[in-house]
Amino acid sequence: MTALSDFADITRADVPLAPYTWLKVGGPAQYLVEPRSVAELQAVIRRCHEHEIPVRVLGGGSNLLVRDDGVSGVVLRLVGEPFEFIEIEGSTMRAGSGALLSHVVSRTVAAGLAGFETLVGIPGTIGGALKGNAGNRSGDIGSVTASVTVMTGKGEQHVRQGEELSFEYRTSSINELAILSAEFRLQPGDPDAIAQRMRKLWIMKKSSQPLAFQSAGCIFKNPRGLSAGALIEQAGLKGTRLGACEVSDRHANFIITHEGATAHDVLQLIDLIRAKVAETHGVDLELEIQVW
Repeated sequence: MTALSDFADITRADVPLAPYTWLKVGGPAQYLVEPRSVAELQAVIRRCHEHEIPVRVLGGGSNLLVRDDGVSGVVLRLVGEPFEFIEIEGSTMRAGSGALLSHVVSRTVAAGLAGFETLVGIPGTIGGALKGNAGNRSGDIGSVTASVTVMTGKGEQHVRQGEELSFEYRTSSINELAILSAEFRLQPGDPDAIAQRMRKLWIMKKSSQPLAFQSAGCIFKNPRGLSAGALIEQAGLKGTRLGACEVSDRHANFIITHEGATAHDVLQLIDLIRAKVAETHGVDLELEIQVW
């Protein structure tokens, strides 16, 4: 694509996206671009805007299902120091959107700062966690977020804070194209007590979720006051297999993919689950994962 000729050294064509997602299924990106700086990211986004090229941002791939026919346009992957940094000063922590949530949890716990230990075991990056307000019954990332630096689809950079920033269950007010970084306000505490709390939560998560298998995070959002996993299990779907994917027999809100699985298999299983839960409980399940 001539519009991207100036970015040839950071652009690859027809790149399979399956290896970048936790489900390991799906087709290629027409163009995968990995900017080396915020300025280069801005230049790419502005060029795409000028030429009306569709742009998406790929995070850790833990909450994503890519269709088998792939994605047209540009997929941005924000990796490297400008996007993966973690800085701690006093009780304030700053992190790039590409920083792994697991790394941030480890760093803040080691520094004796409370707020991220409740997110232990949640996969993905800071950017994805902010976009979907990652969390659990013990807390969510939104509760410790002070500000978020974003970039729009036109390449404009803004800082969102105060009333411009709101978080609810598995969603946030952040609707710009890309998250660049964020600042978090944490609570100083006893490092041993924080680490012990983290270990306890990790043990509980390990015992109830299929972490050793090829799966994404939870497939469906919990309906208000209900558990999606419990509804799926009560509908008799635990262990249900379609093609080379199945409903986890450990936690019914997880789908496990095996060798040879396709995105079509996963989508068919999702449709089957939604139909059965609607029939059994009269509840329409809403997807938590993104589908490209």
